Amino acid sequence: MKVTTASVAALAAGAVAAPSNTTPRGASKAAAACSSAVTLDASTNVFKKYTLHANTFYREEVNKAVEQMTDASLKTAAAKVADVGSFLWLDTIANIAKFDPAVADLPCENILGLVIYDLPGRDCAAKASNGELKYNELSRYKTEYIDPIVAKIKANPNSAFALLIEPDSLPNLVTNADLSTCQESKTSYEEGVAYALKSLNLPNVVMYVDAGHGGWLGWDANLKPGAEGLAKVYKAAGSPKQVRGYATNIAGWNAWDLEPGEFSKASDAKYNSCQNEKTYVTKFSAALQTAGFPNHAIVDTGRNAVTGLREEWGDWCNVNGAGFGVRPTADTGLELADAFVWGKPGGESDGTSDESATRYDSFCGKPDAYKPAPEAGEWNQPYFEMLLKNAKPQF
Repeated sequence: MKVTTASVAALAAGAVAAPSNTTPRGASKAAAACSSAVTLDASTNVFKKYTLHANTFYREEVNKAVEQMTDASLKTAAAKVADVGSFLWLDTIANIAKFDPAVADLPCENILGLVIYDLPGRDCAAKASNGELKYNELSRYKTEYIDPIVAKIKANPNSAFALLIEPDSLPNLVTNADLSTCQESKTSYEEGVAYALKSLNLPNVVMYVDAGHGGWLGWDANLKPGAEGLAKVYKAAGSPKQVRGYATNIAGWNAWDLEPGEFSKASDAKYNSCQNEKTYVTKFSAALQTAGFPNHAIVDTGRNAVTGLREEWGDWCNVNGAGFGVRPTADTGLELADAFVWGKPGGESDGTSDESATRYDSFCGKPDAYKPAPEAGEWNQPYFEMLLKNAKPQF
């Protein structure tokens, strides 16, 4: 693969931690779960039947943001963001506590999106979203993180769940295998994801395993090993039937079908034929089918409305000038793409721009990164307002 060293190192950091608070700042209207147990058919696109839920926590973040605004028209537009469905990040053991209030207002026609994100040695090639578990704490991941989530889902059989499994983990093992931190984490990543897939293989669950994006595993040299990496873990888990496929562009910026592509004129573009996410889904799905892994995708369009902002593929942190993208929908125009989703809650930071901070990552200080920015997962009011003003379509 031909790519700059900086890009390769950066490709590990597409996902970020969620806010640390575990209780919402307000209550949404009560909603009723289904009257009987939910069974999801993972051989079909469940997003054609269910609407991605506008979860309590993001709704309250947005409502608080609206209260801080003075421009009437902007306030009106911002209030509409609260009604957009997005995934809720269970990014620490403590944040499993978000589960119960999130389910409490889940109506039968909606599906709650949850991000499973706490692997030992998390984000082995980045700093801004390092996790709480050390690379050798796999037993804690299983017993203190995955097992409690399994128990909570089992206790809510009348609700539907879409799980996004461990952003940035398996792709890191393909492109950052030379880093000692990723080498240390390899066993925990593979065994941890396999345990998660096997344990969360419940009838009211559909799962998508993270697969980076077109500027990461989409390089011609990465498609085959990337697909084989996902298939290896899937088979080690016993090929769980509730795994529907994979997730792409999570917390990312790539366009869905831009032609000729944002980085098509780069000197190394000839080594990456996946210049947009639609092409990536098409090519990676084919590689997954060959490798023996379910090959349908969900694509994050939460912040990808504006292109041409980044200096290179690997620039992942708080991209300046970004805007909210297409709202969640199952109408993608491509059978292999189940849905466009909001995987990253827009307004929550990707990482701090404070160079003195312990978790400062240099990519959050690059020229194309918005500044100032708080720690990963913390709310950034000016950034939220920028996303809103640049939204396509507008709110």
